[in-house]
Amino acid sequence: MAQTALKSPKSPKNPTSHARARRRDRRVYLGGHPVLFGLLAATRGRPVRRIGGTLLVHGADAYRQALTRLPLDRTAAGTTGGAARSALAGDGGVLFDQEGGEHRADRRDLAAGLGAAGVEELRARWQPLLARRLAPLAAGGEVDLVELARELSGTVVCALLGSGADPCEVARAASEAAAASVRSHLPGPRRPRAEADAARAAGRLRDLLGSVRAAAPAAPRAGSAASGARDGEAGEDRRAADRRATTRHGHGLGQADGALVAMVAVAAVNTTVAALPRAVAWCADAGLWDQAGDAALRPVLAAELLRVTAASPLLPRVAAADGTVGGCPVRAGDRLLLVARHAADAHRRDPDARGPAEPALSRLVFGAGAHACPGARLASVQLADVLAALAPYRPVVTRARVDRGAALPGWRRLCVRAAS
Repeated sequence: MAQTALKSPKSPKNPTSHARARRRDRRVYLGGHPVLFGLLAATRGRPVRRIGGTLLVHGADAYRQALTRLPLDRTAAGTTGGAARSALAGDGGVLFDQEGGEHRADRRDLAAGLGAAGVEELRARWQPLLARRLAPLAAGGEVDLVELARELSGTVVCALLGSGADPCEVARAASEAAAASVRSHLPGPRRPRAEADAARAAGRLRDLLGSVRAAAPAAPRAGSAASGARDGEAGEDRRAADRRATTRHGHGLGQADGALVAMVAVAAVNTTVAALPRAVAWCADAGLWDQAGDAALRPVLAAELLRVTAASPLLPRVAAADGTVGGCPVRAGDRLLLVARHAADAHRRDPDARGPAEPALSRLVFGAGAHACPGARLASVQLADVLAALAPYRPVVTRARVDRGAALPGWRRLCVRAAS
């Protein structure tokens, strides 16, 4: 299909500049892993391309086949599951390395906090935080969206896991743990003692979460932040909801194995810190604030921005048995680099809430099949709320610095200011 057919017409009231947005966003890939992402860009012309014992999987259908039909070794060295198990070694699994009943049981526990009701409770935590963090924009000040995303993700993790730890400390520890282990499962040179460093960083995160587990107050109901006082019949309703939330956190992931808890923290923090600033920068550079300010278009725009920014753009996997992916034979032990951003057409199709990609395509950035990311709803609602809070200011990017050592492509600093 021609490139022009993939874009919806531009509205004269909302001129877009996706070229500028793409140029800025490309910096996060080339800043951290220029050789790797240069190779992926050069080979994306085919759905699947073999280089020795490695298959580069770019096409949407091939990507789905690899995740849903090909047996995968989820504990192999050089995979996300293998790296997680090595760094977060505990008595139980760490979700990414699990199969069968163990995987289903842990996903059920996680789903209790990430379903529609759970996300609504978590919103009551992050909405006051957004108001506080974005207040400087009204006075003409700057806001660093990386710092906002870090506190936001730490707050959500602590609420989800029932931890009373400081959210910013949890977020920093989770970022350090992921950054220390990234070299153990991405192609490229590995630092000496990288695995030992990753294990130590993961241990600090587990200790931080474990020392204050189940000490956090339960998440308030969605309306409680605005209503204030806890008195009378309404106060009794809120206290009952708090008791139910405490029970859920106390008997769900709040009591799970320390390695699994740490893995949830690492995944939630690093994807949020990578995704939110990049999505907002794209929205600002492409002039999409009209869509962000429209309540009907905003959720669609959030999904589109998550599609093109693809917080986890590359999924390293290893085949556990012979098979076929995209018509290409696969042998047991072959390595697969599943390029989520190419499968979701992020490299060709611009985000547009008025002409979005079909949901089956946009959801590919969250994986596919039984191992798809359970935090997709949380990510979408969270970004939509951030866009809603920012839209009245129509902010512009004032400063941006790539984080070259982060586990996922992202910004070390991304500052915005309200448009004059």
